[in-house]
Amino acid sequence: MPNWKDKMIRMMYGRYGADTLYAFLQVLFWIVFVVNLFVRSSILSLFSSLILVWMLFRFFSRNIEKRRKENECFLRISKPMRSFISLQKMRWRERKNKRFRRCPYCKTILRLPIKKGVHVASCPKCHHDVKVHIWW
Repeated sequence: MPNWKDKMIRMMYGRYGADTLYAFLQVLFWIVFVVNLFVRSSILSLFSSLILVWMLFRFFSRNIEKRRKENECFLRISKPMRSFISLQKMRWRERKNKRFRRCPYCKTILRLPIKKGVHVASCPKCHHDVKVHIWW
């Protein structure tokens, strides 16, 4: 008698499974679900149910190409927000060792060592020499 793991593998064969959009929908579902516990709104309840149905539909779908295109579209739309969050995480992680300044020519973020005074840095994007003052 096959175990549960083998049964799940056979059931999921040819199905799409989880991706980035699925993970986003899962987080969104739990946020709406928890808010609905306090608010008790039928609209939020319906919205969370629709999110759950859409998640499960995408997870068990056999139309892999269409689900892949949906995920690519989601990634393209969410890229600016994900880049911003990634930059903020990096700035927080390196706050004791680096200072971040913008290039006045191309607006690229420059990552500079934390030495006080005037720095002359070359922008990696536009190759201008940028004079940067670091005071703290």
